[in-house]
Amino acid sequence: MNRKRVLVTGGAGFLGSHLCDRFISEGCSVIAMDNLLTGSLSNIDHLVGNKDFEFHHCDVSKFVHVPGDLDYVLHFASPASPIDYLKMPIQTLKVGSLGTHNLLGLAKAKNARILVASTSEVYGDPLVHPQTEEYWGNVNPVGPRGVYDEAKRFQEAITMAYHTFHGLETRIVRIFNTFGPRMRLDDGRVLPAFISQALKGEDLTAFGDGLQTRSFCYVDDLVEGIYRLLMSDYPHPVNIGNPDEITINEFAEEIIRITGSKSKITYTPLPIDDPKQRRPDISKAKEILDWSPKYTRAQGLEPTLKYFKEAVLK
Repeated sequence: MNRKRVLVTGGAGFLGSHLCDRFISEGCSVIAMDNLLTGSLSNIDHLVGNKDFEFHHCDVSKFVHVPGDLDYVLHFASPASPIDYLKMPIQTLKVGSLGTHNLLGLAKAKNARILVASTSEVYGDPLVHPQTEEYWGNVNPVGPRGVYDEAKRFQEAITMAYHTFHGLETRIVRIFNTFGPRMRLDDGRVLPAFISQALKGEDLTAFGDGLQTRSFCYVDDLVEGIYRLLMSDYPHPVNIGNPDEITINEFAEEIIRITGSKSKITYTPLPIDDPKQRRPDISKAKEILDWSPKYTRAQGLEPTLKYFKEAVLK
């Protein structure tokens, strides 16, 4: 009778499927909702048949209906890599705006707590380093990346409006670069691109001069941070990521080394508005959630590489 009922939008995606796993392990009843635009049923195959799991094929930008009670809503539906949101700019804007509005309305109707997935991209190409939650960002609203950046910024704004105007229990997580099993080979982001290129014996393609930096967080750490934020009473944005910063050149060399590849690094022009630096300040997460990443990049790369090897060999 006391089992919590959880809705995860984008539930067949990389992060969404891992969240489904976490809430199932916590003894919750989980509804995964996805239109499969970028998600895959293979990510949740292992949950099919579980009495505490159900899947709804649905585009949350159009309409959302969930019969019965809901305790928590986690909104993770959205294209999340440049290759996806540059191909699907309108859908990206819609899921961040109309989709978020629909889910906030659902949470209000069900008296449920809602956590929305924002992103480090709200900081744009940052002029402050590392990035704190108080930094307002350096975003080009009409550039090619603006469809994602501004969708997420709007998402944060409407979520806070529902919190302040309607008294809705809301949580906002700003997710920094995350990696792990179930990422798509053709995701377009640097980690799957480098690993798949190395495993295929192709040259690793770095943008610009490769001196831009990224900070990579293993998915299990991210999920733990999200779970703690959901269970907290903090309504404002919180950065969740790993502050261990590395240049793209260093990361490429690391991938070549762990794969045993003979690949070389080649360079292509830097995409418009591509951020030069990306590193979270996680002081708030440490203080409010008692959270910090437990996995080193090397520890996380071990199961990730195993997953990619199996995917490439298929």
